[in-house]
Amino acid sequence: MTAISYWPADRSSPVLDTTVGGVLRAAAGQAPDRVALIAGDRQWTYAQLHHEAERVARALSARFTPGDRIAVWAGNSPDWILLEFAAALAGLTLVLVNPAYQADELAHVLGHAGVSGLFLADEYRGTSLRAVLAQVTEPLPRLDVFGLGEWPAGEAGPLPEVDPDSPAQILYTSGTTGRPKAAVLNHRALTNNSRLAAQAIGLTAGDVLVNPMPYFHVAGCELITLGLVQTLGTQVVMPGFDPGLMLELIEKHRGTVIGGVPTMLTALLAHPSRAGRDLSCLRLALAGGATVPPELIRQVEAAFGILFTLTFGQTESHCSITMTRPDDAPADRAETLGRPLPQTEVKIADVMTGQTVPYGSVGEICTRGYLVMDGYLGDADATAAAVDQDGWLHTGDLGTMDERGYCRIAGRIKEMIIRGGENIYPREIEAVLLAHPGVAEVAVVGVPDRFWGEVVGAVVRRVPEQGPGSSSGTSPERGPSQADLAGYCRERLAGFKVPARWLFTDAFPLTSTGKVRKDVLSAQFTSPAGVGGPRST
Repeated sequence: MTAISYWPADRSSPVLDTTVGGVLRAAAGQAPDRVALIAGDRQWTYAQLHHEAERVARALSARFTPGDRIAVWAGNSPDWILLEFAAALAGLTLVLVNPAYQADELAHVLGHAGVSGLFLADEYRGTSLRAVLAQVTEPLPRLDVFGLGEWPAGEAGPLPEVDPDSPAQILYTSGTTGRPKAAVLNHRALTNNSRLAAQAIGLTAGDVLVNPMPYFHVAGCELITLGLVQTLGTQVVMPGFDPGLMLELIEKHRGTVIGGVPTMLTALLAHPSRAGRDLSCLRLALAGGATVPPELIRQVEAAFGILFTLTFGQTESHCSITMTRPDDAPADRAETLGRPLPQTEVKIADVMTGQTVPYGSVGEICTRGYLVMDGYLGDADATAAAVDQDGWLHTGDLGTMDERGYCRIAGRIKEMIIRGGENIYPREIEAVLLAHPGVAEVAVVGVPDRFWGEVVGAVVRRVPEQGPGSSSGTSPERGPSQADLAGYCRERLAGFKVPARWLFTDAFPLTSTGKVRKDVLSAQFTSPAGVGGPRST
């Protein structure tokens, strides 16, 4: 038994020769009358969804050639899902575009990916997408533009045999500096990763999941959508996340699984309508996409009377690398990232030497296997930096592994703070502060310092006041002070880890998928606080 942080691939579950279109076809054959999709007052059985997807695929084949890239630029809708399967059946590569993009971001994606067709919604959050498109001044390749749901006209074309190893989707990663990179994802990895993750979660035929995740994100269109199709579950479409609406839809459609990023789950817990809803149908929770505080996991399990599963991964791994299981011990469900999925190698590597570190030591989480992306489109240097010559994907995440294969997160390599030569992991400090009863949310970042190089900065959202005379909550003004929190940390952390700089805020800047923008917070420590920004004490 090795004493280093390495987990070999479990080969007991095979990697199948499946495609995105093929798994829908298989589901329609297995359970044609089971409800696959619900949106508003409409619903589609698997047979109906497959029939519609093939009809749209033939329409696409009349205009585009297998291998062409078409883009979808829209919020969540049933037509988005229909296009996902139709493009796959037609052998086209679907480029996923964030509907919040403005003209220059849109132009970059369309031009960089060489998109030949664009399917867009009329609007997104009150903004006309056609008006944004009209602002694009950069020259673009020949581009056919269609409204989402307005499929190409013409004589229907034949559907090709699709190679499981061919590109299915291109997703642009959310970078905090420079242009986002385009991860190329293939059919085999998308379908197998979602199937193996769904099995680990414990999804079964008949499960109902109200999906709050954006479809342009790998969790929304792959983990949840393809996972449900391969377990014959039902997806309820949400146009966008709204906690009150989500609770309403769970009750109405007897949802069995809830999912989302931590900010979504926090909003569900806090929503005033939760107590009045019949949510006895729920049995599982799923989260990922950002670090999930252990206390939040325990709160969700207690409030809803369900078991919590957590996935760790990234776009470049076709989503999931490790996962907690419903039958894990409570401490493992709350405090770890779980174990690697089948067919997935994982190691923890020293950031400087690349050597696999001993159990319990912090290093970079690396993975190898079928799940590694095909590469970054048009960027050989970035691909080589992410995937080494031995096929290991370097996630950029710091973590540890124990002898059972359970992993824990320590933060991002780029977020690691180096104070006077000491490596400091923000996750450790965040966990300490989140245990304080007066802290609702916290983000720890590095702050430039002339003497130390960097010092620790903490941005805190204090527990809000819960009403007149409330003794359980505090307003930001009455909550713990900088001195209170610094003293709390000094009792639990080495002195060099105690935050030297503090800011207090009512809300954190978030990405479109609910992750805290730590780059923005770091900048706010070195710039005068803007209106509505964090407040120093």
